[in-house]
Amino acid sequence: MKPVPASRYIVFALLAGGGLFWDLWTKHAVFADLGYPGGGYVERPFEGQHSLFDFPPHREGESSPYLDEGWITARLFTSFNQGALWGIGQGWTWVFALLSVVAAIGVFYWLFVYGAAISKWLTVALSLIMAGTLGNLWDRVGLHGCEVNGQLLFAVRDFLLFTFGEYNWPVFNFADVFLVTGAIMLVLQSFFSGTDSPTSAGKAENKNSDSKAA
Repeated sequence: MKPVPASRYIVFALLAGGGLFWDLWTKHAVFADLGYPGGGYVERPFEGQHSLFDFPPHREGESSPYLDEGWITARLFTSFNQGALWGIGQGWTWVFALLSVVAAIGVFYWLFVYGAAISKWLTVALSLIMAGTLGNLWDRVGLHGCEVNGQLLFAVRDFLLFTFGEYNWPVFNFADVFLVTGAIMLVLQSFFSGTDSPTSAGKAENKNSDSKAA
């Protein structure tokens, strides 16, 4: 198996580190501006939101030509999630936190010990997954510092809300975007894997060695 090029470590650091920074910064900025989600979510689900297409953003009580216009709308709305994507497994915060730690270790091992970083595609995919994993892990262990009634919240901060007609897509964040993008890239890799994969590269290297020996 070929040694991992030094450039792959740089790509990993830029994508994983940059993605983590962007996720945490956007969460902080939106929650600092809009505040925590309140009890008005059920009665008036769009209370206190920003439309992503408002410049400048409009708040409750102000007219907005975009807020309720169109079949597809995008808004900022703060939400805490104690589960995984789409709110699956609510209340299992520490289970998902543990899985996140295992996933982060697995990603690093796959890339730089097993040698998946030989593949540019896998390097990008797994770097995005690492960024998303660490971004949500940060929240799950309470490093965001969000408190309610003096109690630290162990939950993921979500704030991106898209609606399609009358259907509200589950609120999510950029860490989720990175995770899903990386997962899709892995699926595509499984269908179209070629000589760029570490396994294929190893086989090609063995064939070259055999041909030289012959």
